Amino acid sequence: MADALALLALLIGLELVLGVDNILVIAIFVGRLPEAQRQRARVIGLALAMVARIALLGLVVFLVGMTRPLIGSYSARDLILLAGGLFLLYKAVTEIHHTIALTDETTQAGKVDTFGKVIGQIVLLDIVFSIDSVITAVGLTNQLWIIITAVILSFAGILFFARPIGDFILRHPALKILALSFLITIGVTLFMEGLHKHVPKAYIYLPMGFALAVEILQMWYENNRRKRERAKEA
Repeated sequence: MADALALLALLIGLELVLGVDNILVIAIFVGRLPEAQRQRARVIGLALAMVARIALLGLVVFLVGMTRPLIGSYSARDLILLAGGLFLLYKAVTEIHHTIALTDETTQAGKVDTFGKVIGQIVLLDIVFSIDSVITAVGLTNQLWIIITAVILSFAGILFFARPIGDFILRHPALKILALSFLITIGVTLFMEGLHKHVPKAYIYLPMGFALAVEILQMWYENNRRKRERAKEA
């Protein structure tokens, strides 16, 4: 039982770390919706994504088969990663353009995504993110109840953090652009994985964390500077 609990904790940690991608994607995608619909989109999108990930666990044999060459040296998994990486690059670059051009602030043209379209994009990208994590989890244990429990608990954690983090990102344009830059990096990583070029996750998350820390310090400095200026004026 102790081994099962240790493995459960390991899988939950793994899912939460990989959930950073999900939180960023959800934050950006739901930002294309009216504010009243955003939380509902988060809940429904994550619930469907969780069901899809559990369904993938039930297709373990199919997932193993996805690693066999299908076109040349590329497997179905590789093709999905290539397509997912390109799609994420397209969405991130497009959203950066909208943000820099102040599309959302000057016209409603920036908010053209429908509720169903946003939900579909969240679920599809989560499936792309899920492939490697599911294969890794299955490689660690054949006890599906442990993996399913880890998936459910990790998704609950992602749902808990998705709204405050997402709203904080959307309130600060600099952070939004930084998050979109992270999505570009993740898209490139997915594409490279599809080309059989493994990129260690530490090379992705450590620079992302450093850039985020620098931006937070900059925001802290600006906040203190404004407070000092208001105190002088008073």
